[in-house]
Amino acid sequence: MEYVLLIYNSEERWNALDQAQEEQIMAAHYALMEKTKADGVYVGGERLTDTPMATTVRNHGGKITVTDGPFAETKEQLGGYYVLDVPDLDAAIAYAGMLPHGDLGSVEIRPVFSM
Repeated sequence: MEYVLLIYNSEERWNALDQAQEEQIMAAHYALMEKTKADGVYVGGERLTDTPMATTVRNHGGKITVTDGPFAETKEQLGGYYVLDVPDLDAAIAYAGMLPHGDLGSVEIRPVFSM
C-alpha cells in the first residue's frame, strides 16, 4: 500500500538554520532516500518551495477563487513529502521516524487513495 509522508516544519526556524545545520539535515534526507530506494519502497518525494510561492484554488458553487499562500494559517507549513509503497502503516511509521525533522516540525502519514 502506498503512504505519503507529509513533512511539516516551521519555515522561520528552517530559514534560521546555519549552513552546516541545513547540510546535516539534508544529508540525512539523502541517506533516507537511498535507504528507501534500496529497500524497494521509494515511489517519490520532493522538497517544496516556501509558502510565499504557494497558490490555493477553491471552487465554491462553481465560483473559482485563487489566493496566495497555503490553505490555512499555521505555525508549521508543508515542506516536502515522500511517497512510499510499504506493506502497512507500521512500516510507514518506521520510515517516518527516520526523517530528520527533529524539533522543526512533524510528519503526517496518509494512505494514498488509488483512483
